[in-house]
Amino acid sequence: MPTDEELEKYKKPDGTIDWGKYATDQLSAINYQSSKQKEAKSLEELSIFRISDQLSDSVWDIVSKWDYFAKKTIGEQWVRATDSIAANITEGYGRYFFGEYIVFLYYARGSLYESMFWLEKAHKRLLINDYLYRELKEKFDKLPIEINKVIKVVKSEAYKWKGRPKY
Repeated sequence: MPTDEELEKYKKPDGTIDWGKYATDQLSAINYQSSKQKEAKSLEELSIFRISDQLSDSVWDIVSKWDYFAKKTIGEQWVRATDSIAANITEGYGRYFFGEYIVFLYYARGSLYESMFWLEKAHKRLLINDYLYRELKEKFDKLPIEINKVIKVVKSEAYKWKGRPKY
């Protein structure tokens, strides 16, 4: 629980604490890398956002070069799933409530696994070569671990505040 000194800057004129502003500041400070928490000043500094955003652009670049049939079947699904990872991370980050943030991180993780499925399909159907497959797979394989770390941090912050998060 925060000290009175830490809460001083969140006091409203009537003497009560602006818990919404405090929670916003707490969420903007969440970034978990290499098993230690670091301060993040913006969404763009979160490793899960950076990795997913890079993957999204990479998948777009790959799929945009495919023929119509491949784009329309696998490509469209793969691009949507990959874009959805960063989109859900962004939406959850913008919600500023622990429980909602966690739910959107779960959605992001689900979209990640869908995107990994389409990566496998694209490779199996020879739409991407072995080198590109390994390069993308390495990035995709890193992301669930990073998302789980952030979920763990957000849950621990939620427990500090009000006990078990509701979602």
